[in-house]
Amino acid sequence: MMRAVLHVDMDAYYASVEQHDDPALAGKPLVVGWEGARGVVAAASYEVRRFGVHSAMPMRTALRLCPQAICVRPRMQRYREVSRIVFGVFHEVTSLVQGLSLDEAFLDVSARQEQPGGAAAIARGIKERIRERTGLTASVGVAPNKLVAKIASDLKKPDGLTVVEAARVCEVLDPLSVRRLPGLGRKTGAKVEAAGIRTLGALRSAPDALLWPLFGRYSSWIRERASGIDDRPVLPELEEKSLSAEDTFEHDIADVRLLQRELARLAQLAAARLRARKLMAACVGVKIRRDDFTTFTRQRAVAPPTCEARAVAGVAAELLSRWLAANPGAKLRLLGVVLTELTPASQLGLFESNSISPCT
Repeated sequence: MMRAVLHVDMDAYYASVEQHDDPALAGKPLVVGWEGARGVVAAASYEVRRFGVHSAMPMRTALRLCPQAICVRPRMQRYREVSRIVFGVFHEVTSLVQGLSLDEAFLDVSARQEQPGGAAAIARGIKERIRERTGLTASVGVAPNKLVAKIASDLKKPDGLTVVEAARVCEVLDPLSVRRLPGLGRKTGAKVEAAGIRTLGALRSAPDALLWPLFGRYSSWIRERASGIDDRPVLPELEEKSLSAEDTFEHDIADVRLLQRELARLAQLAAARLRARKLMAACVGVKIRRDDFTTFTRQRAVAPPTCEARAVAGVAAELLSRWLAANPGAKLRLLGVVLTELTPASQLGLFESNSISPCT
């Protein structure tokens, strides 16, 4: 039986919830986040994105790009409440649901694709039920695997539905920018483009002599990714599962070097817990709590998945550095390293001697 995987991604989730709950905000350039010199954008409505505003951007930059933007503070309890409704829709369709965040999940509907209209009809039904029950829109990618479904869900946002049949995977992927490849990373993406490889088609057909300086022993794996090859299963038992290590400091810390040392220690601990459970992580995040108890999280996909402390620490250090640059002088009372998108290491034999991901 041909696999059918859906990737469902809510559109501008936090901002869309706010616009739905307050009709006066509908159609307005909206940012969800904290105002002030150290504020960061948690979510941006589509109306404000056309000005170049995006999530994780310093609030002062967002307001400089769009001075008329409306800023509202996040309401996490409300977002979790709506998320429960959305995931309720998913579980009405299949038990094979792997949640990635409050507003994003993979669904394996292979066993149900024989119904009229197949997987595309299932996807349309999910979108309709979400809209009926929450008033929000979602974009869905339908494909033979998780990788292609995730890429597809982003192609026609907002309120999109993109179906990629197995026979059309390369046809759809080849013209896309290499930046569309999940986990490639901004720095590595720039290096790949500088080498003259700008599309996924060029990446999948590039010779080893061109790929090896960029990806080393992961060159074949990257070529497979660019070809849309991905045999990872949808793992419902890992839904919203994560491994982490965090520490609350006895005294608030502002010294950047000391914070990075503490983070490196936590990365070592989190990676050790990962290896002890024979798991790999495809997403590394940091948890940051200021002295006023305001808590921030930042995360980034890594490819290939890793359990190596050096790789985890490298990504975590970069995430913290960016946050500290946007929040100079901040005093922190807690730091944490959070590892998500976990996969059994036994399914990643190609990387049995993992080192730093080429995308860190």
